[in-house]
Amino acid sequence: MSRGLLIVVSGPAGSGKGTVNSQLVATGDFVFSVSATTRAPRPGEVNGVNYHFIDREEFQRRIDDNGFLEYTTYCDNFYGTPLKEALAVLDSGKNLILEIECDGAKNVKRIFPDAVLIMLIPPTFSIQEERLRGRATETEEVIRARLEKSKVEMGCFEHYDYVVINQDEGAKKAALDIINITKSEKKRTSRRLEVKEHFYE
Repeated sequence: MSRGLLIVVSGPAGSGKGTVNSQLVATGDFVFSVSATTRAPRPGEVNGVNYHFIDREEFQRRIDDNGFLEYTTYCDNFYGTPLKEALAVLDSGKNLILEIECDGAKNVKRIFPDAVLIMLIPPTFSIQEERLRGRATETEEVIRARLEKSKVEMGCFEHYDYVVINQDEGAKKAALDIINITKSEKKRTSRRLEVKEHFYE
């Protein structure tokens, strides 16, 4: 059984990360990483499903014990990927999806050079704005902040291995693109050295 791939999916608000990642998980070949965080649960969030909710003292203890694959701070709260759980998924042969931001993605690539970094983006900035406004769930201030943040996120573009453009009503196609990337990555000679070793048997 081949080892699973560690796949990072990043992208600005409105890129459709949640929808695309849900479609990947539905195939049975991908597992979505559940991050740990020190922030309080929001209404409807379930511990162990949306996040592992822990206090700052416990989070710091895990940092000291090298218990995170990567971690970062955002809005005065810690967010991190539990290392033990991540390795267990990869050892099972499943592909692990991390939905994290640019800084976390770069940290993952530094620690796990074999990780595959994918930038998922809307077709254009104007379409991103249309999608955010179409949600009708956020204030004008929040929308503007998300749009400004996307400029910073796109500044990380060159750090990623692949870009997938999520066209309107195209989440299924974007998910298929990521599946095909995964299949190609698993055929890299660097991941298939045993083929050469067994050729003359």
